[in-house]
Amino acid sequence: MQKASWVFLLAVSLMLTAGCKKDELRAKDARIAELMESGQATGTSLEQCKKDKANLDKLVKGYTGEINAMEAALAEAAAREARAAKRLAEYNSMLRQLKSMIDSGKLKVRITRNKMVIELPEAVLFASGSAKLKKEGVRVLAELGPVLASLKGREFQVGGHTDNKPIRTKRFPSNWELSGARAIDVTKLLIEYGVPGSRVSAAAYAATQPVADNETPEGRALNRRIEIALQPALDELPDLSSFEENK
Repeated sequence: MQKASWVFLLAVSLMLTAGCKKDELRAKDARIAELMESGQATGTSLEQCKKDKANLDKLVKGYTGEINAMEAALAEAAAREARAAKRLAEYNSMLRQLKSMIDSGKLKVRITRNKMVIELPEAVLFASGSAKLKKEGVRVLAELGPVLASLKGREFQVGGHTDNKPIRTKRFPSNWELSGARAIDVTKLLIEYGVPGSRVSAAAYAATQPVADNETPEGRALNRRIEIALQPALDELPDLSSFEENK
C-alpha cells in the first residue's frame, strides 16, 4: 500500500512538473512571437524614418538653394542701390558746380536715353556754319572741363548736332562733316582743360537727333547744339561675358 501510494504521488508530481514546463514553454513561445512582431514593427518604422529623412533632406536642399538665390538677389539689389546713390551724388555735385552757367543760359543739363547730358547751344560755341570756337565758347569749356574731370572714372561722349538745313562748302560737304568737326574741336579743348583723353570721345550726328521742330527758326536753333553725354560706368552695364563664351 505504501509503495502504491508513493508511485501514485510520483506520477502526479511528474504530471504537474510536465504541465508547468508546458506552460513555461508556451509563455516563452508567446514572448518570442511578441518580440518578433515588435522587431518587424521596429524595422518598418526605421525604413519609414529613413524615407522621411530623405524627403526632409530634399526639402532642406531646395530651401537652401532658394535662400542662397534670394540672398544673392538682395546683395545685387543693394549693390545697384549703392551705385545709383553714387551716381546721384555725382550728378548733384556737378549740377551745383554748373549752376551759374545753367542760370545764365550757357548750357542745359537734362536726362535723355537714361544718360545725363550737358547741352551747349551753337550760339554759345560757334558762328553759323563754322567749327571754330568763339571766345565765349572757349571760356565756357574752360569752366566746364575741370568739372567733368572731377567726376572720377566717368567717360564722356561729345556729340555734334545740326538742323536739317544742308551745308555744302569745300570744308563741309554736308552736315555730317560740320557736326563731326565741331565735336572734335570741343573734345580737344576739354582735354586741354583737364579731361583725360582716354575718357572722352567725339561723335557726329548731323540732323539725325533733333530736339525740336526743324520747320521753325527757333526749333532749328535748338537743334544746332553740342551734347556731352556721361557714359555709364562698366559696373552699370549688363554682364555679357556669357555671349563671348558661347561664340
